[in-house]
Amino acid sequence: MLFKQQAWLRQKLLVLGSLAVGSLLYLVARVGSLDRLQPICPIEGRFGGTRSQAEFPLRALQFKRGLLHEFRKGNASKEQVRLHDLVQQLPKAIIIGVRKGGTRALLEMLNLHPAVVKASQEIHFFDNDENYAKGIEWYRKKMPFSYPQQITIEKSPAYFITEEVPERIYKMNSSIKLLIIVREPTTRAISDYTQVLEGKERKNKTYYKFEKLAIDPNTCEVNTKYKAVRTSIYTKHLERWLKYFPIEQFHVVDGDRLITEPLPELQLVEKFLNLPPRISQYNLYFNATRGFYCLRFNIIFNKCLAGSKGRIHPEVDPSVITKLRKFFHPFNQKFYQITGRTLNWP
Repeated sequence: MLFKQQAWLRQKLLVLGSLAVGSLLYLVARVGSLDRLQPICPIEGRFGGTRSQAEFPLRALQFKRGLLHEFRKGNASKEQVRLHDLVQQLPKAIIIGVRKGGTRALLEMLNLHPAVVKASQEIHFFDNDENYAKGIEWYRKKMPFSYPQQITIEKSPAYFITEEVPERIYKMNSSIKLLIIVREPTTRAISDYTQVLEGKERKNKTYYKFEKLAIDPNTCEVNTKYKAVRTSIYTKHLERWLKYFPIEQFHVVDGDRLITEPLPELQLVEKFLNLPPRISQYNLYFNATRGFYCLRFNIIFNKCLAGSKGRIHPEVDPSVITKLRKFFHPFNQKFYQITGRTLNWP
């Protein structure tokens, strides 16, 4: 009798378990369409008009990984584009720099926001004469498909330091919003060196030590001819941009803080771009193996940055680090003064 009761109980548990698993799988399969069916905040008039009598839809994973992927591959017909009310828009915000400041991380994190669509590749339109000669329509065609109420963002770190770029962007859109992500200048210079070093080693080429490049052997002073050093003099480059754009059109992102505490930095960017707050701590989780934050779009789609991010820096002579920080200090103070943002750099 006891054996029959146990067998009956096991059978009931199996049935209940199957129902629970089936329900879970159904919910997982439906999560993308559920997101799309439930409208979120209206963003009326913020990015070029309103969607008639409707609220702005959340970009679901199903749509993002399916339909838009087909559009990128060129497999979508004009009728499909028209049916889904999609367009290729010029960017309303650009991450202009700086190299090794965290531009890729910033772009990917902003892409968590349902009102943001990112250009996947660095287009190098404004800093490359050959590309720029192809015209603004060529540039627009390089942009991803999006809803009219979404904003497109692209990033090309070379823009910040290239002399012709500010005027060229101004001619496209004088009211565009510009994002600059910076790190402590000496750390950024070493990171810049590390990336170049890795490329040399991959090709079995030798390369000078950082100390030899950063310090002029004849004068024993900081070598301002070394590109990694020049790039870290942020105020020199920013002054060129200020000839065309008011400081109110710039937002400085703390790249060091974005690594350790990304959410507050992203919330500041949301505010700067007049976006409704949507990125939350749920979207960011720390990956102890990788040593930095990864992205959670929903319960079935997570993403970490490429393995090339977070390279280990070579050891650098402490006296060289001290010399560089002393050199950068007055430029940093001026940068704080111009931007109105003080960063905790030594």
